[in-house]
Amino acid sequence: MILALITNPFIFDCNHLIILYFCPMTNRDVFDKMDELGQKGIPFLFAVDFEMNHPFAVPLQEVDNCDLLFRVNDVTNMPSAHKTDKPLHFQSFPVSKKRYCEAFGLVQRHIGRGDSFLLNLTMPSEIKTNFTLKEIFLNSDAPYKLWLKEGMVVFSPEIFVKTEGERIRSFPMKGTMDASLPDARELLLSNRKELAEHYTIVDLIRNDLSIVAKEVAVERFRYIDRVKTHRKVLLQMSSEISGILRAEYRGKPGSIMKVLLPAGSISGAPKKKTLEVIKTAEKYRRGWYTGVFGIFDGNNIDSGVMIRYIEQQGDKFYYKSGGGITALSNCEEEYKELTDKIYVPFS
Repeated sequence: MILALITNPFIFDCNHLIILYFCPMTNRDVFDKMDELGQKGIPFLFAVDFEMNHPFAVPLQEVDNCDLLFRVNDVTNMPSAHKTDKPLHFQSFPVSKKRYCEAFGLVQRHIGRGDSFLLNLTMPSEIKTNFTLKEIFLNSDAPYKLWLKEGMVVFSPEIFVKTEGERIRSFPMKGTMDASLPDARELLLSNRKELAEHYTIVDLIRNDLSIVAKEVAVERFRYIDRVKTHRKVLLQMSSEISGILRAEYRGKPGSIMKVLLPAGSISGAPKKKTLEVIKTAEKYRRGWYTGVFGIFDGNNIDSGVMIRYIEQQGDKFYYKSGGGITALSNCEEEYKELTDKIYVPFS
């Protein structure tokens, strides 16, 4: 059967009945179904868009009947031989600096009024490439990858939440720097703006986790990963926060996601008011971008944030990217971060 999501639209071509929920059903139906599958120990793939309007859950045994490919760390339905030797041609046409700085100025006014302390500002930029979205999926290197036919591809380095038995962990990623700069690691760790941004997001995620877990603590603070792109190597800063799942959330992946989403690292703090400002400043629908996807393996969740994302609209491709804005942010630097994140992670 063919089922359509109205977000772009994205088409799932499935020959067998799958568990896929879309408008007019509510997101509550999907989260309840995820809990039902979780209680039965049935493995499934799930995705939740940023606005939480079109989530879906597909039992893993049915995934191969759908026009989608995924990788969640070591779990994947990718073909064994999948990479191509053809050279990549990739051009980006970023949103204009004028448009970005207009939005940036609006965000700063809201920050000045105390409406937000940290806001993740994003924009779509047109790209041109000789690769299809499926080819980008197959050739990119990332722990969290998802391709929807004629819809989008994501190749994300950012973990959202993982569970291991009663333990839940989150890994917010905030802070990016060109690794080729002299003393890049030290520059990233000593940058006042990046430090303020990271403290804010760690505090937000700690508060979010405290809803579903107890004994929440920061296990690692500001560790650095290297991400290789087709243009350069970037340094990305993350932290690890963990806690013990409360009894009422154990075996209920839907309830966990319903409480924690949208992800704090790609929205901001305080979350509710910041989401209102995002809509005013960005003036476009993020769709799947900055949503979350992952798997429930029958016991545990492994999920990633849908950043590093390309969307197809008609015959054009758009790369959505952005970064966190604080009172210490500079428009020139933030615009550069937005453009630096327009890449594909090809080795």
